[in-house]
Amino acid sequence: MFLFRAGRVYFIHKYDFTRREERLTLYCVKNVKEDLIWVGGSDRRLALFENVFPIPRGVSYNAYLVQDEQTVLMDTVDSSIGSLFFENLEHALNGKMLNYVVVNHMEPDHAATLSELVLRHPEVTVVCNAKTIVMIRQFFNFEIDSRALIVKEGDTLCTGRHTFTFVMAPMVHWPEAMVTYDVTDKVLFSADAFGTFGALNGGLFADEYDFETEWLPDARRYFTNIVGKYGTQVQALLKKAAGIEIETICPLHGPVWRKNISWFIDKYQKWSTYTPEDKAVMIAYASVYGNTQNAAEILAARLSDKGVRNIAMYDVSVTHPSVIVSEAFRCSHLVFASTTYNAGIFVNMETALHDIVAHNLQNRTVALIENGTWAPTSGNLMCDLLSKCKNMTILEDKVTLRSSVKGEQLEGLIRLADEIAASVLPAPAAAPEKKVDQNAMFKLSYGLFLLTAKDQKDNGCIINTVTQITDTPKRISIAVNKLNLTHDMIARTGKFNLTVLSQDAPFKIFEHYGFHSGRDVNKFEDHDLPRTENGLIYLPGSSCAVLSATVTGKQEYETHTVFFAEVTEAKVLSDVPPMTYDYYFAHVKPQPQPAAEQQKGWVCKVCGYIYPEEVLPPDFICPLCKHGAEDFEPLN
Repeated sequence: MFLFRAGRVYFIHKYDFTRREERLTLYCVKNVKEDLIWVGGSDRRLALFENVFPIPRGVSYNAYLVQDEQTVLMDTVDSSIGSLFFENLEHALNGKMLNYVVVNHMEPDHAATLSELVLRHPEVTVVCNAKTIVMIRQFFNFEIDSRALIVKEGDTLCTGRHTFTFVMAPMVHWPEAMVTYDVTDKVLFSADAFGTFGALNGGLFADEYDFETEWLPDARRYFTNIVGKYGTQVQALLKKAAGIEIETICPLHGPVWRKNISWFIDKYQKWSTYTPEDKAVMIAYASVYGNTQNAAEILAARLSDKGVRNIAMYDVSVTHPSVIVSEAFRCSHLVFASTTYNAGIFVNMETALHDIVAHNLQNRTVALIENGTWAPTSGNLMCDLLSKCKNMTILEDKVTLRSSVKGEQLEGLIRLADEIAASVLPAPAAAPEKKVDQNAMFKLSYGLFLLTAKDQKDNGCIINTVTQITDTPKRISIAVNKLNLTHDMIARTGKFNLTVLSQDAPFKIFEHYGFHSGRDVNKFEDHDLPRTENGLIYLPGSSCAVLSATVTGKQEYETHTVFFAEVTEAKVLSDVPPMTYDYYFAHVKPQPQPAAEQQKGWVCKVCGYIYPEEVLPPDFICPLCKHGAEDFEPLN
């Protein structure tokens, strides 16, 4: 319906046409689950979160409505989006009574609209803990005691289909904070935990974004600056969370988590235990005329030359301390370079360091660079500040500049870079213990095949690695040693035949086709053998089947190429069982004859070839069977 007056058009709010989907209204809500609705909003105008932290991407304020026999609102929002929030809430309620509002966190960016909510919904019961109700009285003037439901650790609330349990989370990040767990749908309403800076850009869920690229830096900066000081308390909450099954996390800031939750929890695990997230170097410098910056740049360049790739550099005069704190939590190694200013640390560097100390950073390796034209003291002062942090390794080899980098200082920077790089870069891997017994490889079950191909002339070799890949269409793979001429023929022509050798195949077949190279002899000279439709030879006797195939792809490996092929022709030649690798060794291959006691040399365990020298080269390849030195044993 439209009303026209004085040339203006008025929309009748919530006018129903014929279907609810066509209802004209002002709301923006999203379903987390069928009966769980996000009714929050985003603020892109706020410049400083808590009037401290820059948020160029804005911030979201999340609230959630559970539609059940009794309705439950999980938290409210900041007053900046109050109008939008109430519009969303009324739409989601769709005329139903609001039975409960759970106050997980009383901070005004989540609870500023609580008073107005109570005015709009006088029937609502406020669910909170004993510490929260004290704060409600401090912030607001409405009568709370008669409408409050005080809960403690482990208490439950049933609203019909849903059952909620309450878990205290003190100092994450106010003392009254708690989280609420929906036992029915395994949803954790996590208050300020698992939140992040940044306004939502249409999507509600973390998996709707490239979170690691677009959101992780803001999530890290949010955690480290908001709750970074309270790692012990966060750990206590994580331990509680580990005992429940969580399918969805609904934080009060940032996107909702429904996938890859363990990845994000692992980040919280690292941040809250002050474990470096990355083997990386952060270099933060304070420079007046550029000389201290130059030292920092030289150090970074030397680190890069040594192979350190994860290096982050910041000028503390143009970088907000919250970024420095966040990066200090991320990186394993920290370098602070500061000029001396008024006999102290340059003011912006001092601010950044005080923030790092205040946020309880631990377990880092720190290097220091100081500058001073007449009295450099900033290094010792920075060391004193950082010594207040636990488990900080402060390198003794401090670099001291007097105005600018000279030869001695350059050498000091090089030594410092070498020391940092040696700590950052992984140590050279020790030679692994030999864990592969070649004899175990002989226990694998193989067939034995004559592989034939043609390129100007016919050739063939014995192989044992044939595998069926698919049934429809019929596809197989073969692995062929690159030293074989047959390998090169197949690579050029893309065609081959496989004769499946049977148990009645004599040793001379293996000797003829397997112990000689087609580069040296013509294996099919004076042989009148049949051919399949592709024009390639096969062996009709001492065999039970033949397959013709056309190559469809290949994969190169060190010594072999795996060819993938489609079978174009196949026929059975006899009912004799196929020859296996094990049967060949047990019943067909002659056993090596004992050598004379005086004879020196090595014998191939596979084919019996004798290498008559006392020392076997480690890279020796058997000229007959193409096996390496590991398959030879001494004659005596």
